[in-house]
Amino acid sequence: MPSRLKDHLNSRYFEAANQLKSKKARRRIVAYVESYDDIYFWRTVLSRFEDDKCYFEIMLPSHQKLERGKKSVLMNFVGDNVGPDMIACVDADYDYMLQRATPQSRRVLDSSYVFHTYVYSIENMQCYAQSLHEVCVSVTLNDHRIFDFDDYMTQYSEAIFPLFVWSVWAYRTGNYNRFSMTDFARVIDPGGFNVLDPQPSLDHLRSKVGRKVKQLQSEFPQAKEEYLNTKASVKSLGVTPQTTYLYIQGHHLFDNVVVPILNKVCNRLRMERQEEIYHTAVHHEQRRNEMSCYEHSLQDIRQMLKKNTGYKQSPQYLLIQHDVEEYLKTARTTPET
Repeated sequence: MPSRLKDHLNSRYFEAANQLKSKKARRRIVAYVESYDDIYFWRTVLSRFEDDKCYFEIMLPSHQKLERGKKSVLMNFVGDNVGPDMIACVDADYDYMLQRATPQSRRVLDSSYVFHTYVYSIENMQCYAQSLHEVCVSVTLNDHRIFDFDDYMTQYSEAIFPLFVWSVWAYRTGNYNRFSMTDFARVIDPGGFNVLDPQPSLDHLRSKVGRKVKQLQSEFPQAKEEYLNTKASVKSLGVTPQTTYLYIQGHHLFDNVVVPILNKVCNRLRMERQEEIYHTAVHHEQRRNEMSCYEHSLQDIRQMLKKNTGYKQSPQYLLIQHDVEEYLKTARTTPET
């Protein structure tokens, strides 16, 4: 049986299953997501909407084969295959920025039953600047603020914003083969820096971005008006020079920007705590026991970042919640007949 027909029947199956339940039973809404990591994120989004009338079950696209990813979700669950009892939840990637310039962007933005992250991906949410100190505390059990994540990510975003606009322009106009997302990521890699003095790294980043912008201006001299229109457009979508980091490729942000910073900050916080134990312990045995207890309490940075939910007060997260709320107004009044 063709997969699209099978998934269409799956949608009808969930509707029929809900019809067979007693009127007092909770309505089951199946939410399909891209990967294992997405299950936890979308659970944080959807759980607040569960009540005595409905609940969500979050699943990967297929139980029969190990298909994963956005294309798998969208190809199988857009159009007639989704409905009040079956939704798709995906990363926005650049589809939100592209504003229907491609078929996939139209699929993501035009279906009432497809929800997206607004930011590039769930990794961008996990790296929400205002929550990164809490991640450090959960990893090291040391609440000393030795690094201003908010200020750093603001300056990082301001530095890369002009090139981000060029990147969106390239994908909207079909010039991504001449300035790809890989090219963009290579330029905006901050490289190494000193936790106590990150400014030289930011200055170097601004220089790299400036050189690339000049190169693109030289290659596309006719694109000035299009660039300015793209800049105004992305700003209207909620991107600001101070929050650009939320809209760049999520894996790059996670692996090449935030985790290296967290590693350096957490290493200093661990050393600070270990030195405190060393100097305050009364004798060797107490020192050894206290140090052992502390080291066993330390957590893995990547795992803590993946479980970070400090993004819940971000404007972008609130937009997702609003979309779900609007969908449920219709879904809850749709007759189960």
